[in-house]
Amino acid sequence: MLELYIGKINGVVWGPVMLCLILGTGLWLTLGLRFLPLRKLVFGFKQLGRGKGRGGEGDISPFGALMTSLSATVGTGNIAGVATAIGIGGPGALFWMWCTALVGMATKYAEAVLAVEYRETDDRGRKVGGPMYYIKEGLGQRWLWLATLFAIFGMLAGFGIGNTVQASEVARVLDSSFDIPKAVSGGVMTIMVGGVLLGGIKAIARVATSLVPLMAFTYLCGCGVVLIAHLGEIPGALQQIVISAFTPTAAEGGFAGAAVLVAIRMGVARGIFSNEAGLGSAPIAHAAAKTDSPVRQGSIAMLGTFIDTLIICSLTGLTLIVTNVWTGDQHGAAMTAAAFASVMPEWGDKFVAIILALFAFTTIIGWSYYGERCAEFLFGTKVIVPYRILWTAVVFVGAVKGLGIAWLIADTLNAMMAIPNLIALVLLSPVVFRLTRAWFAEQSAES
Repeated sequence: MLELYIGKINGVVWGPVMLCLILGTGLWLTLGLRFLPLRKLVFGFKQLGRGKGRGGEGDISPFGALMTSLSATVGTGNIAGVATAIGIGGPGALFWMWCTALVGMATKYAEAVLAVEYRETDDRGRKVGGPMYYIKEGLGQRWLWLATLFAIFGMLAGFGIGNTVQASEVARVLDSSFDIPKAVSGGVMTIMVGGVLLGGIKAIARVATSLVPLMAFTYLCGCGVVLIAHLGEIPGALQQIVISAFTPTAAEGGFAGAAVLVAIRMGVARGIFSNEAGLGSAPIAHAAAKTDSPVRQGSIAMLGTFIDTLIICSLTGLTLIVTNVWTGDQHGAAMTAAAFASVMPEWGDKFVAIILALFAFTTIIGWSYYGERCAEFLFGTKVIVPYRILWTAVVFVGAVKGLGIAWLIADTLNAMMAIPNLIALVLLSPVVFRLTRAWFAEQSAES
């Protein structure tokens, strides 16, 4: 009964209005920035290699901020989420994930620019920022209610998208692949998460900087093995993705068929779940970066969406389509595991299980920081220690109790988080455009 009720709520909050708001905001920012995320993509990567901006104020390096944000976004959404989108919406859902990512790069850029521009220093001397701060400072005190709403939704959403969903999926796959009891995997995760959280953002950034590049590269190599084995099917898969995005997908095998609107909804919802562009989560990490320019950090931040969706999710989706497992009876991570096992029967499913566990672990620690900053905005620094204790305890509960309706609740909370942030991005877009034009004009004058 509860699942049905939440499902109806999701049908409203992820309906046509929300889809237009997310894609429309991204498109507005893309046009206002004159397609800067696409034009300056190489420039963004160069900022990582050159180490620029490290002389500014902040708590972690610009690269550390990107890895922290990626640690939160590269999670079960890249494996189970993509499979869920294609399993329900058909191959066309991947096309709409791409569209969400292309305009989402501008959204992520704008979020980080505003986060650095309006960040503050808390009672502990640390830089804090994000939508709640740029709403309060950029729009003024009369919009404080909107900032408060975002902080409430962000604090609660973390326990869904960033905690229970991740912990539950890890416990499930480790149980099915290695016969590890859920209580054991939950206990180990709880200890590991608690150990990292003791060190705060600096410890989170250190772990993310070490783990995220390694696990992403390893997973992409695994996808490469599957795709090489099905090299001849890739052109047909790409064609199927585009055609299915605009025409209903017929029933095939265990797939029940899907209308175009279903493909769009699943693609956008899973795309946002994966790359979080528009949710307002990533700018909370980028606000802590040691940088001398909001624009420079924004150029780095937009890389997160490119890496997460246009690279990692795309390769996941292609492996599902070329192996044709999306028409079978598997769902979520099991579908992705089946794709790998079809090429690597001895260890393909175990490979996916290990990667998913690593992805989910980094998501849990990344989202702990987001939720903590939202809680601090609402209650002050005194809430930090109790919040960390509660967060760590919920990891174990999520692992042992199972997934249940956590995916549906996470979708609902994501939408409620996104609404205040998207409103702020539209209203503050002139600030983003002005800062961007002024900074690049200054750079041109100096060169």
